[in-house]
Amino acid sequence: MRIRRLPETVINRIAAGEVVERPASAVKELVENSLDAGAGRIDIVLGDGGRTLIAVTDDGCGMSGEDLTLAVERHATSKLPDDDLGQIATLGFRGEALPSIGAVARLTATSRPAGTPSAWAIAVEGGTVTLPRPAAHPRGTRVEVRDLFFATPARLKFLKSRQTEVSHIIDVVQRLAMARPSAAFSLIEEGRSLLSLAAVAGGGDAQAARRGRLAAILGRDFGTHSVTVDAEREGMRLSGRAGLPTLHRRTSAQQFLFVNGRPVRDRLLHGAVRGAYHDLIAHDRHPLVALFLDLPPELVDVNVHPMKTEVRFRDAALVRGLIVGALKNALAQAGHRATAPAAMWARTFGAGGSGGGLRPSPGSALPLTSGAAAGMDSGGAPGLAETPAAPDLGPLPVGACIEEAPAQASDATVPPLGFAQAQLHATYIVAQTGDGVVIVDQHAAHERIVHERLSQALRSGAVARQALLLPQVIELDGPAAARIVSRAGELAELGLVVEGFGGAAVVVREVPALLGAADTEALLRDLAEDFAQLDEALALRERLSAICATMACHGSVRAGRKLSIEEMNALLRAMEATAHSGQCSHGRPTWVELKRADIEKLFGRS
Repeated sequence: MRIRRLPETVINRIAAGEVVERPASAVKELVENSLDAGAGRIDIVLGDGGRTLIAVTDDGCGMSGEDLTLAVERHATSKLPDDDLGQIATLGFRGEALPSIGAVARLTATSRPAGTPSAWAIAVEGGTVTLPRPAAHPRGTRVEVRDLFFATPARLKFLKSRQTEVSHIIDVVQRLAMARPSAAFSLIEEGRSLLSLAAVAGGGDAQAARRGRLAAILGRDFGTHSVTVDAEREGMRLSGRAGLPTLHRRTSAQQFLFVNGRPVRDRLLHGAVRGAYHDLIAHDRHPLVALFLDLPPELVDVNVHPMKTEVRFRDAALVRGLIVGALKNALAQAGHRATAPAAMWARTFGAGGSGGGLRPSPGSALPLTSGAAAGMDSGGAPGLAETPAAPDLGPLPVGACIEEAPAQASDATVPPLGFAQAQLHATYIVAQTGDGVVIVDQHAAHERIVHERLSQALRSGAVARQALLLPQVIELDGPAAARIVSRAGELAELGLVVEGFGGAAVVVREVPALLGAADTEALLRDLAEDFAQLDEALALRERLSAICATMACHGSVRAGRKLSIEEMNALLRAMEATAHSGQCSHGRPTWVELKRADIEKLFGRS
């Protein structure tokens, strides 16, 4: 069969298939154009989930008739003034949006620049372009897309239900709205208002404007149960909000990531978020975050995906390190905070709630008490650890033992987690605070305390090695073996001593003692894959941390074990002095609180 040139109409439809996957893709391209045009308000109207109508109207700079003629041609753009792909400062730059949509739908664009007497309109139907004509329209641009995919009916058959397509569109608009809080957005489908967001000025403070927009989209619960992230490193800045580990979902759909104001779905960034939370939540759960990464444009390549949803960084290790470090630091500063399921439960049953939830020292760790310090510095857990040889908790540190709560304690003298009053079902500690009641899961709480002590030993570099009686030779493929050997020095710092053994084999001489009887071959294969993707030796650290979590689980106070008042108070004081003690290693809350006002409303006393 001879090689031939494809017809222009087929070429355009192939290009459209790369850019316009579903109605949400068309909405994304059109809204990005509006934002790049400096729009302060963008109104979106849908018909049948975007199948029959997508209309995007903005008050941006507008286009002349000559500009409209070029705008519907492929690879025509106003967004690369110097033709430099290394200095992209706009959302769009490929010049494919309008011609790609027009190749598979009936498109009409009407626009008017400021200071001109009339507007101009142009139409594209299945790739066929009409001449521009005068029209009536205020300053700005309106693009109508009707009968999407009428020219490619096969693509139309693969669309999901109207509700599903609308949900994708809402997600696209919300992400763009988070990136540009200075613009107002409205979204209407079949006469129903689905989204209405006012512009957020922020008083000239970009971070304040972002926080305001996040609150409008994600709600007050996210604001209450999240911490501020703000860190800089080598010209890069990461800002936004990160949900507490007890605030998680089944998928990563509620992770909103932005690079230089561009919404992205990048594997490196999602992996960095997972790395920061890996020892705080279960492996099959995903935290809620909204993070904005700003860096010089020459350090990131946004021209790696037709839909511009993926990016590539010049120094991926630096970006990952910034994200992991900033998130870990922000979460550590949250002290023992957790989400407030008990307070939310009270509100659900009509109690109204005081909105108090969990309030101790938001954003900061609690001071270390003398009793807790004695337990933390001893290297063990006096009065808390459970070992087969010592069925009771043993002696408690002086200062941590409080026989009972003071009869007339004022709010100023009551610790954040209060004083223990009773134990329920040999599993839960009930404590009275200054203005409410706290219920603690004794096993989950102590598991986190022990986990943090083990992790601290790991961070201090005191990783014990265990020499293998017979060195283990492991066969890998050539590239995998080369990656392992090239990072042998870093692996040795983590307690894993490996050497090349000729060809595609490596020999393992020592392993971290914490790994015990782990499958060394599977570990090396996973590390080789991680090195190929991330070019970092972080996977082993995360694996060791997971081992810490397992050890903590087996070395902590078990559910079903009766504790004395002294032991319960010692546990409460240690929780107040331990980072992340608001959740266990699996992301479950270790304690919940009902404020006194919540309790009174449950009984109709207020």
